[in-house]
Amino acid sequence: MSQMSSFEILGPIMIGPSSSHTAGALRIAKLARSLIFGEVSHVHFILYNSFARTHAGHGTDKALLAGILDLNTDDYDIKHAFELANKSGLSYEFEYSEEGDGLHPNTVDIIMDTPDGNRLQIRGESRGGGRIVVSQINGIEVSLSGEFNTLFIVHRDTPGVLAKVSTTIANFGINVAFMRSYRENKGGMACTIFETDEPICQEAIDEVLEIEAVSTASAVVVPGAITNPGATVDHDFISGTELLELCSKEDKSIGQIMFERECELVGKELSVAKMYEVLSIFKEETHIPIEHPERSLGGLIGGEARKVFYAPEKVLKLVGELRIKSSAYAMAVLERSATMGLIVASPTAGASGVVPGVLIAAQEEMGFSDEEMFDALYTSCAVGYLLARNASVSGAEGGCQAETGSASAMAAASLCQLMGGGPEVCLHAASLAIANALGLVCDPICGLVEAPCQVRNAAMAANAITAATLALSDVKAVVPFDESVEVMKKVGAALPKSLRETAEGGLAQAPSALKHCATCGICAL
Repeated sequence: MSQMSSFEILGPIMIGPSSSHTAGALRIAKLARSLIFGEVSHVHFILYNSFARTHAGHGTDKALLAGILDLNTDDYDIKHAFELANKSGLSYEFEYSEEGDGLHPNTVDIIMDTPDGNRLQIRGESRGGGRIVVSQINGIEVSLSGEFNTLFIVHRDTPGVLAKVSTTIANFGINVAFMRSYRENKGGMACTIFETDEPICQEAIDEVLEIEAVSTASAVVVPGAITNPGATVDHDFISGTELLELCSKEDKSIGQIMFERECELVGKELSVAKMYEVLSIFKEETHIPIEHPERSLGGLIGGEARKVFYAPEKVLKLVGELRIKSSAYAMAVLERSATMGLIVASPTAGASGVVPGVLIAAQEEMGFSDEEMFDALYTSCAVGYLLARNASVSGAEGGCQAETGSASAMAAASLCQLMGGGPEVCLHAASLAIANALGLVCDPICGLVEAPCQVRNAAMAANAITAATLALSDVKAVVPFDESVEVMKKVGAALPKSLRETAEGGLAQAPSALKHCATCGICAL
C-alpha cells in the first residue's frame, strides 16, 4: 500500500450507492476488459458471497457491465448499462453462486469471449473504498496490484520466452522492476506480469506479440489509480507512531506531511487540484439533497436530512447548530448516494457522509477558509490511510466499525486540525472515535446502503465531534491510536459473516425489515 493515494481514501468520486459493490465492481470489470486482446462479444459474471447476496440493491450488475463498456466510476450512464450493452451488441449473463467459502467477501469471476474465439477468465476482489485486486487469471493464482506500470502476457511455458520479452521491452528503454510468472504445469499455458519503472508503449506491446510463444500482451492500468507507478515516497509512514515522528522531525502538521506524501506520488499541481475537487463535491453532496430531496432506489430513505436541517427550536437547544448541521449533512450524502447520485466515498460510500458532514458544518459555523479545510482534509486522509493499511475500511471485512467507525476517526482528527490541535491531539481524537465504534456491525436492510446506514452516518458524525471535543480538552485516549487500529482489525475478524454486509443478521433480519424486502422488488436476497 505504499503507493496508496490520498484520493483512494477520499475517493473514488463515484456514482452511488456502494464504493465496494458499485465503484469497485466497475473497476474490476474495467481492468478485466484491458487484459483481453480484441473486442468482447460475450461476458459471463459469477458473483460470490456479499456480491451475490446484495448485488441488485448496490447496482453491482450494472457496474460490472459498465466496466466492460469502459465507463468510469463517476459516469451517470452506469444507470443505463444494460441498455448500452444491448445497443452495442454485447451479450452477457450473470450467475449468483452459493459457494464462496475461503474467498474474499466481494469476489467476482469474469469470463470474456471475443468473436475470434479468444477467452480470458479473471477473478477480482473489491477490497473496500473502490480498491481492487486481481487474484486469478485463467485459473492461475496471481496478485495484480497496479502499483507499477504493468505488462501482462499469456504465453506457452517454453524455454527462453521470458528472456525474449525482457529483451524486447528493454530495447524501448523500459526497465523491469519485478517479474512474476504463474503456470498451470511445465510446458503448459502460463501468464507473466512484468512491473516496470517506465510506461509500456504500444510499440513494445506490438513487438512482444510477435514472439511466437506469446498469445496475449497488454498494458494494465488499474482504473482510478492516479499515482505515478514506481514513485519514490520519502514521507511514507506505516503507523501513527511513525507519522508523529515525521511531524516532529519536520515541525509540520499531519495534514502537511500527508500533502508532501501526495506530492511525491502524483505531483503538487494534481494534489492541489484533486483536493479542491473533493471539497467542491463535499459542498454539493451535503446541500443538494436538503434542497431537493429524492426517494432512494430501495425506498427506505429520502427527505430525512431536510427534516433534521430544519429541526424545531427545542432540538437546536438540545444539541446546538454544529451537531444539527453535521447530522443533516451526513444524512444528505447517503440520500444522494442511494439515488445513484455523484458522491465522494470517504473512505467508502456507506460511510461517505461522516467526513463531509462534520467538516462542511464546521466550515460554515466557524468560517474556516478553503485553505484551512485543505489541511484538515489531508489530515483525514492520513488517518484513513493507516486504517486501510493496518485494519480495514470494508464493511464486508470488518463490519460497520470499519466503515463509519473509520470515517468517524478521520473526521475527529481533521476537526482537531481545524481547531488548532497538534498531531498528538489529532491521533488521540481518532483513537477515542474508534473506541466508541468498536463492534459496530454491518447489517444493511435488504442489502441496500440506506438503512441503518444513513442514521449511523449521523451518529458517527456526532461521535467524531465528541472525540474531538475530548481530545482538545486534553482528555487522552488510554489506548494509543496504533493499538486501537489493531484492536479494530481483530474485532472485525471476530464478527460472524452474518454481521458483515451480507444482510443475514442484525437489523436486516428484523421482521419489519424482512417484510420490506419481500415487497421492495430490488434486492435478490
